[in-house]
Amino acid sequence: MLFSEVTSDEFYIVTGYEPGKVGINQVAYTRSLIVRPNALQAQWPVDAVQNLELQHLQPVLDAPPEVLLIGTGLQQRFPDRALWRHLREQGMGVEIMDTAAACRTYNLIMAEGRDVAAALIIDGND
Repeated sequence: MLFSEVTSDEFYIVTGYEPGKVGINQVAYTRSLIVRPNALQAQWPVDAVQNLELQHLQPVLDAPPEVLLIGTGLQQRFPDRALWRHLREQGMGVEIMDTAAACRTYNLIMAEGRDVAAALIIDGND
C-alpha cells in the first residue's frame, strides 16, 4: 500500500503500509499498534501473533467494536486457539489477516461509519 496524502483531524486513518511500517495520519510507526477511528495506542507490546495474549487486547474488549481486525505481519497467522475462541464469543466480528489486508480493510470499514478496531502486529521479520 502506498502512503497517501489523505488526512483527517477527526479520525485516525491508515495512510500507508509497507513491511515493517504502518502510516497513521501521515506518521510512520514501526512498532505494533491498535488503531480505532477515535483512538490510537501506538506502543502495543505485541511483536508476533504467537505472543498475543488476551490481556493485550483488553483495551479493545473494554469497549468492543463491531469488528476487530488483527493484522499478523507479512502472512496471515492465527493466534492461540483458546484466545481465538474467546474473541469469537465476545459478540463482535473478528477477522485475522496479514497486516496489509488489515490496513485496507480498516479504512473501508471506517469509511462506512462502522465501529472498527485494528490490532496491527509489526514484527521484526516484516
